[in-house]
Amino acid sequence: MTKRHIIFLGTAALALGAVVPAAQAQDAEIGKRVDRLEKEMRAVQRSVFPGGSPAFFEGEIAPDNTPGERVKSTAPVADLTARVDALEAQLQTLTGQTEQNSYQLRELEKQFAAYKAEMDKRFAAPAADVEATPASLTPVPAARPPAATPTTAAATPVKKPATPKPAAAAAATPDAARLALVKKVEIPATGNETEDGYNYGFRLWQAKLYPEAQAQLKQVVAKWPKSSQASYAQNLLGRAYLDEGKPSLAAVAFYNNYKDRPSGARAPHSLMYMGVALDKLGRKADACKAFREFDEVYGEKAPQDVRTDAAAAKTKAGC
Repeated sequence: MTKRHIIFLGTAALALGAVVPAAQAQDAEIGKRVDRLEKEMRAVQRSVFPGGSPAFFEGEIAPDNTPGERVKSTAPVADLTARVDALEAQLQTLTGQTEQNSYQLRELEKQFAAYKAEMDKRFAAPAADVEATPASLTPVPAARPPAATPTTAAATPVKKPATPKPAAAAAATPDAARLALVKKVEIPATGNETEDGYNYGFRLWQAKLYPEAQAQLKQVVAKWPKSSQASYAQNLLGRAYLDEGKPSLAAVAFYNNYKDRPSGARAPHSLMYMGVALDKLGRKADACKAFREFDEVYGEKAPQDVRTDAAAAKTKAGC
């Protein structure tokens, strides 16, 4: 072997010895980056799928199975580095999207909490109950004294004011008529005191005896607030106010039923009718909020007739 060949082989050995440690160092660096990517991906998965399995989830992008010869990389380590760089970029994008979605969710929760607090504050001190007193208790106003005659019209004869009728005579006819209407309503007696109380209030409401129905329904809610009939009675109380032309009191009654019994049988009805009452009061924005909350809280879970009525009321309110 010549001296030239010996020198060439020695140089090649030295170059190979320098390349091997460099390749090993690159492999170790890539391994660390892959381990870090796996840890970060698991953290993102725990955030996106809090109740999911700790194992990896199958990706939405399937591998390319297109037949044909792939281009073989002439530098495996450089190709792996580029793939790891792409994975890191995708992980950063996914993390940013997750944080943005979490922020938007927190903002929605804050807005909903603010709306609930506003509604609680608005209806915490409702207006004084200005129900119409039943005819049987209607007081007779005192007769006004005759106005003083001006001195310039002293010559003009003054008519003597008519003598007011006695209170008993003035109220006798309306009282008797009202009492007769109330007596026509049959009082149920099935043995179930709670249901009988609600059914009697319902019959009074059907007979359009609204003040009497309101008094009966209030008694049912006050006496059995935890019973299943309380949701029905409070909702019907709001209906009685609404039918009597008192939307402000109706809105309070509906809101209290929805707030105190959100899972009650008539909670969806009360939330929908609260929007109707607010619309009648000219508070379009609050009415639309009530209809939106109805869609968010109950939606398809609400009975079909209530959903139909809510859609019609929402259209009428211009929401």
